[in-house]
Amino acid sequence: MSEIPVIDLTPFQDGGSAEDRRVVAEEVAVACETLGFLVVSGHGVPKVVSDALYGEAHKFFDRPLDEKLTVRRPRNDQNRGYIPYGEETLAKMHGGVTPPDYKEVFAIGPDDLPDEPYYTGPLSYPDFAPNLWPDGSPGLRPAMLAYYVGMERLSRMLGHAYALALDLPEDFYVERLTRHASQLRLLHYPAPTSDLAPDQLRCGVHTDLGLTTILRNEAAPGGLEVRTRNGTWIPAPAIPDTFVVNLGDLMMRWTNDRWRSTPHRVAVPAAEARSRSRRLSIGFFVAPNYDVEVTCIDTEGGEAKYPPISVRDYRVDRFAAGAGLGE
Repeated sequence: MSEIPVIDLTPFQDGGSAEDRRVVAEEVAVACETLGFLVVSGHGVPKVVSDALYGEAHKFFDRPLDEKLTVRRPRNDQNRGYIPYGEETLAKMHGGVTPPDYKEVFAIGPDDLPDEPYYTGPLSYPDFAPNLWPDGSPGLRPAMLAYYVGMERLSRMLGHAYALALDLPEDFYVERLTRHASQLRLLHYPAPTSDLAPDQLRCGVHTDLGLTTILRNEAAPGGLEVRTRNGTWIPAPAIPDTFVVNLGDLMMRWTNDRWRSTPHRVAVPAAEARSRSRRLSIGFFVAPNYDVEVTCIDTEGGEAKYPPISVRDYRVDRFAAGAGLGE
C-alpha cells in the first residue's frame, strides 16, 4: 500500500457542508505536513477531457522532429512551446550537475489574454508570453484548453482546502489566483533504446517551484518516485481517474516550512522493461498572480524564516537555472 494518501475532494464541489470540508482539510493538512504529496479523487474533472488530451498529446509527440521544432520554445526563460530532449535539466534548479532529463515537453500558459497592462506590461514577462500552437496537430489546442479549464477549477478547490487546513480565510489562496500564470506541460518520456548516461534520469531529482502541482500520472516502468523523510524512494500511485498533487517550494516558504515541498524524480526503467516504458504525464503547475507578496504565515507562533518576496521575483530566477542550454 502506498504511503501517499488518497483524499476525496467531493465536499469541495458545490453543495459540500462546512463540516465535511473541514474533515477533508484536516486530511490535507496531515499529508502536507508529512510528505507533501497526496492523491485526489472527487475532483470534478471529466474523464473524457483528460482522455482527449492524452490522445492528442501522443499524436503530437509522434510527429516528426522537424515539425515539432517549428514550435520550439523561443527562449530558455519561457515555458512555452516544444522543448526537445537535451534542453531541460531540472536537477540544476537545486545545484545538481547531471546529464539532461531524458524527456521532451510541450508547454502552454494562459491563453487569449485581455489587452490590459497587467498582461502586457514589463513585469508580465515571461508569465504571459504567447502560446505556440503546431499547425500539424489541430486537435491539440482545443484539448489542452479544455483540460486547462478543468485544472483551473481543481486548483481553486485545492486553494480552498489549503486555506482551511492552515486556518486562513477560505478564499486566501483563491484570491491570489485571479490572474495566475499556471503552466500546463505535456511530459513525454520515450522508451529508451539504449542505456542512459551515468547519473541520467528521465527527470532529475527536484522539487517544484510554485504553489502546487497537479499531475495525471501514468502507470509505466520507470515512473514517478517520491523521497520520504527517511530517504526512501517510493512510487507514486497511478490510480484511474485521480490526480497526484504535490506542494511546491513557494508553498513551503509561504507556510514557514510547516508544509513540505518533497524531492521527486522520474526513474530509469529496468533493462528488461525498456520496450514497454513509454510514458506520458500531464502536469499543471499552479503559479499565483505575479505581484502577490509571499509573507510567511506564522503557523507555529515563531519567527519568519524568510523575508517577504513577490511571486515574480521568486519564480523567474529559480526557473531559469533549470531551463536548458546556455545556463
